[in-house]
Amino acid sequence: MRSVCVIGLGLIGGSVLRAAVGAGRTAWGATASEPDAEAAAASGFSVVALEDALRRAVAEDALVVVAVPLTAVDQVLRKVAEVAPECLLTDVVSVKTPVAEAVSRYAPTVRYAGGHPMAGTSSSGWSAGSAELFQGAAWVVTTDDDTDLAAWRAAADLALDCGAHVVPVSSGEHDAAVARISHLPHVLAAVLAACGADGGPLALSLAAGSFGDGTRVMGTRPELVLAMCEGNRAALLDAVDEALGRLGAARGALASTGALRATVQAGHEGRAALDARRGAKSIRVMVDLEDGDVLEELSLIGADGGRIVGFDGAMAIADVPNTASP
Repeated sequence: MRSVCVIGLGLIGGSVLRAAVGAGRTAWGATASEPDAEAAAASGFSVVALEDALRRAVAEDALVVVAVPLTAVDQVLRKVAEVAPECLLTDVVSVKTPVAEAVSRYAPTVRYAGGHPMAGTSSSGWSAGSAELFQGAAWVVTTDDDTDLAAWRAAADLALDCGAHVVPVSSGEHDAAVARISHLPHVLAAVLAACGADGGPLALSLAAGSFGDGTRVMGTRPELVLAMCEGNRAALLDAVDEALGRLGAARGALASTGALRATVQAGHEGRAALDARRGAKSIRVMVDLEDGDVLEELSLIGADGGRIVGFDGAMAIADVPNTASP
């Protein structure tokens, strides 16, 4: 099993380190956070200085995982280029296009495939992490035209070892999708939490499940939310515009006729579509990773809601939605 070097030991990076070790891999970490470094070391994990971590990665041909906030990515990549310029590299940052562009700019000779596990909590730091965080989760591993296939396989293997399934899509497809199902919900949660608080003590004392569920992500440290949402500005603008259009239509209907049927019905159907997707049957297909057009084939599987669930030699095992099933 390939060794793993994790740069950044917060919620996600710390969970990757725990899960990699739990899967039987040799793994070590580095972090600029002294509290996270001390806590990880106290838990029995190997934590070293960044340069030492990268030198060891070169010596062992380890997969380097960048697990820092988007605002710190450039600095880490400069050090990677200096110490481990040809390493296998992935990341777990919540936006992909800006990271891919930064890799091209600061570490162009690394073998890179972007990654993003769709898992987390509103807490942060080493203490919030868990080896089980990624169990059953989707983990995007990007399939851009310039993606290094060896890095893609290494990142996908790690994701599977962490208990996730792999969704292969391009950086642009990923960013457009997460703008709708992750970043827009953070913006809406911020507005909802602020509106609730503006209602004063009575409103907050009456707040129950719907308000709590809708605002949960606002327990996240604001700087992490800002890095995530502002880093995906273009795609998030499109999602916000659509949300504003729907809210405007709801407001107009409520003011003119007092009716919200169209808005509520569309929302109900959207939730039903989510539940149907989660419960849909799938069929198993094999993808030859030695095929010349494999990145395109993998991208089509991911875009259709499919996932990679394992490997058999040079073949990827994929579950894809069975469109013929009821």
